[in-house]
Amino acid sequence: GHTGGLVLMQVEGIPCVAALTFNGLLVTRLDPNRAGETVAEYEWITNFANNIATPAVSNNQVLITSGYNHNAICKLEVSLSGVRKLWEQPVASKVCSPIIHDGRVYWAWQRMRCLDFETGQTIWEGGNFGDAGSCILTADDRLVVWGGRGRLALVETAKRSPREYRELFAIDRVCSDDVWPHVVLSGGQLFCKDRHGNLLCFK
Repeated sequence: GHTGGLVLMQVEGIPCVAALTFNGLLVTRLDPNRAGETVAEYEWITNFANNIATPAVSNNQVLITSGYNHNAICKLEVSLSGVRKLWEQPVASKVCSPIIHDGRVYWAWQRMRCLDFETGQTIWEGGNFGDAGSCILTADDRLVVWGGRGRLALVETAKRSPREYRELFAIDRVCSDDVWPHVVLSGGQLFCKDRHGNLLCFK
């Protein structure tokens, strides 16, 4: 099986960490003398124990998503008394960790998707990025998307394109194989890797 990374969050003012484990969401405390204590759990079991996408957090709300037998994205609210489901929608990300930004949720799996964070309703979708996909948000409110077998694209967020998917630029077949690792932007350099570890840098 596979799981994503850890995400820091605050629950009623208490520092915590959230993780999507093989069995579901786990939120534990980080405060002194109580570090490691469980705050909340939410069952989310997939075939082959593949909860790959890292959760996305906004205050005390968490998004979890998986492909396989779930094929869904779920918004949860965490408190010291437990966890409550706010909504669940039948669209998913298998690998790409969702991004929450300005009331919208973005991710790339098969297509680039934009959802309303409050309701979970789809705002727009488009493009073709295959199973392997990732995206990051730039400082000027655009999305860099890396997916499929080496498709690199620059896409508008809902801020500039509120009703439809709008691609500003794209390069196809940058690699000859699937590109599972997430794209990285640092110091004005864009790093893209394929499944074999071949690393490309764009400046």
